[in-house]
Amino acid sequence: MSRTRPLVTGAIALVLTTIIFVLPFVFVALQAGKSKSEASRLDFSLPKEWMFWDNLVAVFKARDYQLLLAYFNSTLITVVSVSILILLSAMVGYVMQRRATPWNTVAAIALFMGLMMPPAVVPTIHLLQEIGLFKSIGGMMLIQVAYNLSFSTLLYRSFISTIPRDLDEAARIDGAKPWQIFLRVILPLLKPVTVTNIVVQSIAIFNDFTNPLYYLPGKDNVTVQLTLYNFQSMYTSQYNLLFMNILLVTIPPLVVFIFFNRQIVAGMTAGAVKG
Repeated sequence: MSRTRPLVTGAIALVLTTIIFVLPFVFVALQAGKSKSEASRLDFSLPKEWMFWDNLVAVFKARDYQLLLAYFNSTLITVVSVSILILLSAMVGYVMQRRATPWNTVAAIALFMGLMMPPAVVPTIHLLQEIGLFKSIGGMMLIQVAYNLSFSTLLYRSFISTIPRDLDEAARIDGAKPWQIFLRVILPLLKPVTVTNIVVQSIAIFNDFTNPLYYLPGKDNVTVQLTLYNFQSMYTSQYNLLFMNILLVTIPPLVVFIFFNRQIVAGMTAGAVKG
């Protein structure tokens, strides 16, 4: 009985994973290869004639190759936001973990509030308008950094707690300054959690739909998720092109997740047990 239980549990987990994750992806791929009339039925049948290449070309050519602009905007926002996010959260996490000051309690409360409290859309839009960053790529980068800073900082803080303080003391005895201790001693040891943070935040920011919808209007500022509106409206929908667009938007984060899956798990669990 004890030997068969893991097999049964594994089989159930495999079936659930297939139903929840694999079947929707297969459904999207099937609709992306159909004609407009076939795709409108939204069934699991194979297409009578594969239109995959034609649909792919049509999606890229839609609205003067808007998808290419969207890929550029999303990639730019993701790369810059994640770079700022990693640097800031690593420094804040290091200071909160290594320096015992009364401000640590205030900072911890602020971080937890950032995790629990939902963003206030209207005041944020008003603030961006006042500082001239509404409808701008730069404003969108700051939004992404602000919304994801709490999670990243807590992740770094937990990981840094596993690094012995003796390393800091040894570097300080050798004459290293605080910023040198962080950059030359601590930061290289943060590679596992940094890789995890980069992958997780990159996927989240690249796939973000609501924030660009609220804070980044305008056809020149379109991101990949907002291109889904190109093929769906109140009166008509081109489901074959819509699902092809979904497929193109989904594949890059999926590939990143598959290749870095082990690093994500390692980084998320590294700070769970203090050494």
